[in-house]
Amino acid sequence: MKKRLLLPLLATCLSFPSVSTMAAEPSATVRHLAEAIRIPTVSHQDRESIDYTQFQDFHRFLRDTYPLAHSRLQVDTIAGYSLLFTWPGSDPSLKPVLFDAHYDVVPVEPGTEQDWTYPAFEGRIADGYLWGRGALDDKASVIATLEALEQLLAGGYQPQRTLLFSFGHDEEIGGDDGARNISAHLKAKHGELEYMVAEGGLVLIDNPMLPGKSMAMINLAEKTYVTLTLSVSGEGGHSSMPVKDNAIVRLSRATAKLHDNPFEPRLISPISDMLEVLGAETGGFKGFAMRNQWLASPLLLSAMSEDRATQAMVRSTTAVTMFNAGVKENVIPQRAEAKVNFRLLPDTTVEALITSVRELIDDPAVDIAAEAWKTSPPVASMDTEAYRHLQTAINSVLPDALVVPGMLTATTDTPHYRELTPNIYRFHPFTVQMGDAGTIHGTDERISLDSADTAKDLSLALIQAAGTP
Repeated sequence: MKKRLLLPLLATCLSFPSVSTMAAEPSATVRHLAEAIRIPTVSHQDRESIDYTQFQDFHRFLRDTYPLAHSRLQVDTIAGYSLLFTWPGSDPSLKPVLFDAHYDVVPVEPGTEQDWTYPAFEGRIADGYLWGRGALDDKASVIATLEALEQLLAGGYQPQRTLLFSFGHDEEIGGDDGARNISAHLKAKHGELEYMVAEGGLVLIDNPMLPGKSMAMINLAEKTYVTLTLSVSGEGGHSSMPVKDNAIVRLSRATAKLHDNPFEPRLISPISDMLEVLGAETGGFKGFAMRNQWLASPLLLSAMSEDRATQAMVRSTTAVTMFNAGVKENVIPQRAEAKVNFRLLPDTTVEALITSVRELIDDPAVDIAAEAWKTSPPVASMDTEAYRHLQTAINSVLPDALVVPGMLTATTDTPHYRELTPNIYRFHPFTVQMGDAGTIHGTDERISLDSADTAKDLSLALIQAAGTP
């Protein structure tokens, strides 16, 4: 009788998971990032739709979670919602270094909410990931930075150089309130910065340009974002009496010319620098071509301009994004308007773009107007102590990663800081698979738990490198 009772009990005990197979408790960094995601600090293009009570809640969360940073550092609130932390250095003769991130996030596209594996603002920890809007862009950077600050402060670290940490509240809609006012504040107080570390680069795994090795991309530049408005006026009327000068048709010809005639690809810095570094790690003809661009640039340009993943690295891009004409199906409109978005290589001016577009369209009836744009900062230098400090800090945490210079093909709010320093280095302190990088601004944005923890270690190393020149 005892044996019959003992066997089921033994079987039940044996079915319990061992300590080694039980899921590990998420780290403090992961838990805090999950809490940050649950506060929907969404920047809407229509500013009237923004719920700023969520931004105030986020500030309260940061105060409660990072008491040392808030009590020992100077904390300024800029433009109502952006934050600036100042850690005075022991040597006031050294120019400060700025670490910049933002805590606002883009909305979830209406109608796609059900496509998410887990709700976008639930901050779910599952399947080895933390899921949610902002997990990568850019709350991971905010939390990693503050986790590192809290640890350094608790350990008694004192930087020689003054360190600045800005957390913008409207980067996703241009930074006109946050970054612009932070920059003005810093200009008035500090004059110039030694360098700045901003968003826009990361550590990529399984990048086809460097298979089998992690690539830590420090982006030295970003493209200038500009939208041109093309408009045509023509004879309107009833659709039963077609006109020869149809505004829609004329404008369509103009936009088709732009679409069908992309800008010529060119190999310029910092992409040429990136290929040099990659070439030193790559064997065979591919590596030879990267190392000998004086000979192989036509082949490199041909290959890169045909690949959607790399074509934006070697040319200014053209995208027809909006078309507006007509009020009724049986009325020929008297006016048609189109928006064409361009992302310009660092050496291309908007004035040169407009000249090229006008020459290509070659139609005086097409009016071309440029919306306001922000000129991107110059290409940062690789030949600086700052770049070497960043490289050393990254490799102290990720010794097997290849640090490469690059160019951000999108845009950030760094144009607001271009007067403070010529050297703006764009680097997110986290590691992502190529497939996960595509979730930024998209469905199922997520960060691996290991990457979130590594982000704190990378932030700590970057901060110490800046503070101890």
